[in-house]
Amino acid sequence: MADFILYGAYGYTGELITRYAKEYNLKPLLAGRSEEKLRALAQRTGYAYEAVDLDDDAGLQRVLRKAKVVLHAAGPFIHTAEPMQRACLATGTHYLDITGEIPVFERTQRMGKLAKRKEIMLMSGTGFDVVPTDCLAAYLKEQLPDANQLRLAFAALGGGLSQGTAKTMAENLGSPGAIRRDGKIVTVPVGYQTMTIPFQADKSRFAMTIPWGDVSTAYYTTGIPNIEVYMSIPPKAYKWVKMQRYVAPLLRTSLVRNLAKSRIESGPAGPSDEQRKNSRSMVWGQVINPAGKIHAARLETIEGYTLTAIMSLMITQKVLDGDWDAGAHTPAGLYGADLIMEVESTTREDI
Repeated sequence: MADFILYGAYGYTGELITRYAKEYNLKPLLAGRSEEKLRALAQRTGYAYEAVDLDDDAGLQRVLRKAKVVLHAAGPFIHTAEPMQRACLATGTHYLDITGEIPVFERTQRMGKLAKRKEIMLMSGTGFDVVPTDCLAAYLKEQLPDANQLRLAFAALGGGLSQGTAKTMAENLGSPGAIRRDGKIVTVPVGYQTMTIPFQADKSRFAMTIPWGDVSTAYYTTGIPNIEVYMSIPPKAYKWVKMQRYVAPLLRTSLVRNLAKSRIESGPAGPSDEQRKNSRSMVWGQVINPAGKIHAARLETIEGYTLTAIMSLMITQKVLDGDWDAGAHTPAGLYGADLIMEVESTTREDI
């Protein structure tokens, strides 16, 4: 019998999760739309599989009844999370996903009361988005409990994007940015604000605001009403970001987005094992209270896709061990600021 269901198992991140599952003594039931791809993955790993489409309510519920937890890894989650969550509510299955999409985080929170009545847990964002930033937000809130402003930022040393991540980005071409202001998510221009951020003691990096998942989740974790999230980019690339503001209607057309997706599909599935091994992720955060007092901290951890696989399996194991709470939760909101410190070679320091 499987320990959990892994839906989207043959995607780049899904395959990583499948590979790491043995290290955590977990047996997934591989699931997804394509029987051909699942069969090939099952032959390589020895795990059982079930092909089922998310549009097949009865079939999906039949598969979900085979385990207590589903780890949902099939994006873009703006399209896939709702039918999976609906099926979980019908079957009493705990729901985890690896999304980074603000609308999905918000929807998960709206489903919290229903999940509580059904005595199941919904947790979106069990990977790189949003665990490291969510944990740093929770840590900073502990250091300055009356903070009313939060800035978070992240940078990657090496690595690259998976096709799934890149396709989600392509689907959002021409879309505005987002911040949280006075407790509400508001749209802002892409790259609305920029900062030079000390990700390392001896090196700062240029970064710009992006609509990262913490614009949603950090509010539920900390209660801080004003939140901005930044991503490090080369300063020369920022001029192209600003140009998007003037061609946004064109970028939002199906033609442009489909062309972008086609180019993505012609490239590699994602970073190689060697690239992931030689990459690191850096996170910085700062809180400010009404009196102007500031507290900042940063952390360094493993590469993002590796972290997503490992952390998702860690959280899956916690749920299987009975460490869960009915309703909708953020990772740090339930498991605390030190959740990220459970990942080997992660460091955190106040600055």
